[in-house]
Amino acid sequence: MSSFDINDDPSSHASEKHGYLQKQTAEEATVNETSDFGALSKVPSDNIQEGTVMLEGSHRWYGVSVLNQHRNRLIFVGIYLVFTAWWIFGLVEHRDRGWVVPFLIWLSFTARLIFFYLPSSRVLQAAQLVWLHTVPHIVNAIPPKLRTPGAGAGTAITLIVVALSPSNLAKDERIDRVISLIGLGLCIFLLWATSKHRAHVVWHTVIVGMLAQFIIALFVLRTGVGFSIFNFLATLARELLAYAKSAGMAFLTSDSFVAGPDGNFYLVGVLPCIALFVAIVHLLIYWGTIQWVVGKVAVLFFWMMKVSGAEALVASASPFLGQGESAALIKQLVPYLTKAEFHQVMCSGFATVSGNGLAGYIALGVNAQPLICSCAMSIPAALAMSKLRYPETEQALAQHGFPATQSSEERPANFLHAVSQGSWQGIKIAAIIGANLLVVISLIAILNGLLGWWGRYWGIHHLTLELVLGYIFYPIAFFLGVSRNGDLFRVSQLIGTKVIVNEYVAYSDFQTDPYYQAMSARSRLIVTFALCGFGNISSLGIQIGVLSQLCNDKRTKDISRVALSALVAGVISTLTSASIAGLLLTEETAAKYM
Repeated sequence: MSSFDINDDPSSHASEKHGYLQKQTAEEATVNETSDFGALSKVPSDNIQEGTVMLEGSHRWYGVSVLNQHRNRLIFVGIYLVFTAWWIFGLVEHRDRGWVVPFLIWLSFTARLIFFYLPSSRVLQAAQLVWLHTVPHIVNAIPPKLRTPGAGAGTAITLIVVALSPSNLAKDERIDRVISLIGLGLCIFLLWATSKHRAHVVWHTVIVGMLAQFIIALFVLRTGVGFSIFNFLATLARELLAYAKSAGMAFLTSDSFVAGPDGNFYLVGVLPCIALFVAIVHLLIYWGTIQWVVGKVAVLFFWMMKVSGAEALVASASPFLGQGESAALIKQLVPYLTKAEFHQVMCSGFATVSGNGLAGYIALGVNAQPLICSCAMSIPAALAMSKLRYPETEQALAQHGFPATQSSEERPANFLHAVSQGSWQGIKIAAIIGANLLVVISLIAILNGLLGWWGRYWGIHHLTLELVLGYIFYPIAFFLGVSRNGDLFRVSQLIGTKVIVNEYVAYSDFQTDPYYQAMSARSRLIVTFALCGFGNISSLGIQIGVLSQLCNDKRTKDISRVALSALVAGVISTLTSASIAGLLLTEETAAKYM
């Protein structure tokens, strides 16, 4: 094949073509003039039929190739039309059931289809362009010395106004909400007063984190849209996990066994739900759903709170993957983390629970709505409280970007392999949780027996670990704004059990013991927030072990030095979520969630 030269004269090619046409015979020219198909008259009939078949075949293969080329688009368009028809039908026929959740599902699906072909970076760049041309001009108009105090004062005024509104609140409820506000302030002051480097505290991170935490709670607890969205998520999670019992466990035993009183046993009612949820999480990881969600959330908090990329990524992944697994996402960076980053990674693990834990609590009967809300609030809370307790004084490697995430396991071959791996992992996790609960609850019973024996010599009857913890954590329950009508001691006992033992035992007592069922709806909702975290002594050893293994024991000393501080910051992060919930709740609004 001759090469194409851009210097060739097109007129020379035209003259050659003209000369070639003049060589046609008069007979061929006549045939061409009389009929478009005259040229075929001299072709044998067999060749004509063969050519016709080849022509038809070529058209058929061309159509198939075009169809294959646009197959994904056609599938997406078909699914989009089905979703749109479903949404419109729901608006017309089921308007009384609410429009928010169906609209958001349709909008999310539409946006996802758009971003298949339009890079999301373009949208983010447009948003960033608008931001850079508006907000910095407003901020620069404020004198530098007044920016941080002004932001802090504005945040405090906002919280005070919310605590005192509406005006028709009963006196006791108003006082309880003000106490919740005071408790929130005490948490912040305590961490600042004991801060490792008070002069290096970045107040932008703290203020933005508290505002983000407050806005999430306000959206969920005080708006109809937020209530509808999180109620939908809670109902979805509850009904999804119920299939593990009603279908899976019923197959292994019988319908009558599951439906009977024996079906409420922890071994039957809770552990299968955990196994099912872990399998679903593995499937979502295989499809890339969790990575996509975590990545978007991490970008938001990285940009908004001015933390390192590693910190934002681990904090965003902790409510999904839990302590340890979230740190494995930055495995290659763990040996080079600063002390403040180690503190932040551990704090995020202590401040929230994993998806597996969430499934267990829901299976126990805990309302999923405040649990999901608490997990969302824990992301900015952990970032803010950790940076207040242990500010950054070194140069972080991921200060200006995100590290490449790394999975600790090989990618499954297909979705069936992912489900199989998740099922096996879920069984192991459920077995570990069951064994830990068996041992811990037995040890508590032994300790209570010893305390009772010792207390009788001093005339203290019914001396138990719960009684001791109730008195120790009584001030914490008070400053959470718990109703002062007999609920304080009950809440303090549960918080003490969560910190000293673990949150599973606390939630189990909370749901099954009639002693705790007598609490008011507001107190029950506050304690649901307060218990939603891995901040306990046993988790301390887990985090030290996991992080030490990820960095090949090279940074074990640094990890151990910041571990106790991170535990305190993580527990306080969870308590700030409970304080903000108490700040926003009345007895009437709390009753909707219980």
